[in-house]
Amino acid sequence: MLTYDVRLDRVDAHGAQAHCKSAQIAVDSALDGRTDAFNPAELLLAAVGACMLKNIERVAPILKFRFRGVHIAVHGERQDTPPKMQRISYRILVDTDEDDHRLALLHRNVQQFGAVYNTVSAGTQLEGTIERGHLSPSSEGLKP
Repeated sequence: MLTYDVRLDRVDAHGAQAHCKSAQIAVDSALDGRTDAFNPAELLLAAVGACMLKNIERVAPILKFRFRGVHIAVHGERQDTPPKMQRISYRILVDTDEDDHRLALLHRNVQQFGAVYNTVSAGTQLEGTIERGHLSPSSEGLKP
């Protein structure tokens, strides 16, 4: 069984640092928000996206799936009462020459074998698409 450990230290009323291994991430814990750090909801969305990307890296060699790059856009919708992430949608853009069947196979593997993906999808509506396309600087603005 794999285990994970993360530690958070409050810096002040506006933020904290999350630590894991030799990495750290600034965390927005300010009531009025910060633009230079991830808030908890954004960390959750980043974890979902990172899980999908890690699965692509893991299963691509197994499937012999060839690609040049990946862009993932993740969007969350939060309800207020009770507070929870009601819906998460994503769009995966893969720069590849693989056919539609192989792209769908990659997507199924991403959905089926991710610990974070499966954990979140068990309690939240999680849906998205995978598409073939060429990545460019404009890919940064892709919406799910």
